[in-house]
Amino acid sequence: MNAEEKRVHEALVKKIAGMGYPPEFGELIAQSLRTEKMMRRMLGYLNNAHPRTAEEITDEMLAICDDRDRWVQKKKAEYYNEKYNELLYYGLEGYQSDTDIRHVYEETDDEGD
Repeated sequence: MNAEEKRVHEALVKKIAGMGYPPEFGELIAQSLRTEKMMRRMLGYLNNAHPRTAEEITDEMLAICDDRDRWVQKKKAEYYNEKYNELLYYGLEGYQSDTDIRHVYEETDDEGD
């Protein structure tokens, strides 16, 4: 975790604790969100929507995670579509397979919304 990610993580935990919830709840939310961008989205939600219950906070966390999961699936589909099109274009003899898709799984801040 880099310094900025750590700062945002701590800010999220502090914000949730400041709303009257246990710091452990804030830690769980921050850990579940995983990336700095997702934690920033949650901070924006907490600052603007002023949720009244832990259930509302949890529901928003799940919605944010679901958005990211959909984004990852979209990127995977785009990657495999590109490889399939290359296979169609070059044929089996000319096709250079690079089946390393680790970049699709990497946690980045370049997520789509």
